[in-house]
Amino acid sequence: MRARLAWPLVSVMMLSLVACAGPTERRDGYRVDHSHRADAYNSRVRHLVLHYTSHGEQRALATLTGPRVSSHYLVPVPAQQSGSKAPRIYQLVPEHERAWHAGVSAWGTSSNLNDTSIGIEIINDGPVATAEGWVWSAFPAAQIEAVIALLQDLSQRYQIDPINIVGHADIAPQRKIDPGPAFPWQQLYRAGLGTWPDADAVQRHQAQLQQTPPSLRDLQEGLAAWGYPIHISGEADAQTCAVVRAFQMRYRATDYRGAPDLETAAILWALLEKYRPALLPPTRAAPSITGRTLNQQPPTEAAWANWAVSCPALVLSTDGR
Repeated sequence: MRARLAWPLVSVMMLSLVACAGPTERRDGYRVDHSHRADAYNSRVRHLVLHYTSHGEQRALATLTGPRVSSHYLVPVPAQQSGSKAPRIYQLVPEHERAWHAGVSAWGTSSNLNDTSIGIEIINDGPVATAEGWVWSAFPAAQIEAVIALLQDLSQRYQIDPINIVGHADIAPQRKIDPGPAFPWQQLYRAGLGTWPDADAVQRHQAQLQQTPPSLRDLQEGLAAWGYPIHISGEADAQTCAVVRAFQMRYRATDYRGAPDLETAAILWALLEKYRPALLPPTRAAPSITGRTLNQQPPTEAAWANWAVSCPALVLSTDGR
């Protein structure tokens, strides 16, 4: 049975390097000489993927140390304690190993993100059924501080692109919704982690898009350029609703119905302008981010001035997934 240990925020790989810091290492039947080191290699880690467990700590530990799924880290709700004692975080899989947390997934040009990511599960109940309907569970402040400390450590050591700090819903929008709209992405951004649009840029793009509405294909191209796994169909299909909902849960958590609107498009354009200007949809490249060339025709798809895209309501299960 696998031991459940509380590891510090140091990878098992680093600990191993310390243990074999000498020039030679004796193994069973042979010795390894560490006196020469190659520089032509890189890390497998390119993404950090955040999840919520939808269960309490003991059930989550049992699941994540079982035979079917795993994650590299599990962040519990810190116990009430006095003083400045550092919060405990479980490390369940060494960072250089491949945990089974992402499933069928894609982000940007990468697929099968188990191969290129570190998975971080956060103890949280997700959506909870109440008499008033589903309510999303809050993440305690001390827990988010622990998540931020972990992400800062991993981001620095692996030089993670801010765009590649993602949620499970981002990389598998048609299957997953975690870490959900209650997760404080903007707080992470203020701590130097992940991405967030500038408010003035969102307002500027919204005013421009109202004058020149994008087509549905434009929005799909923008979402794909940002990283989302979406087929450019030009149609208001189920995959578009799922991707738009994942995007809204992250960047506009007050309204995540999945139906695209001008504010959603403006947030997306502001993000692309800020972080990935070279990946803006071609129709937005000239003469300005949202302008069209003089000889370019208006969108042939249904103009988004009325946004007549209807998406099914989000259906939640008892485990939130």
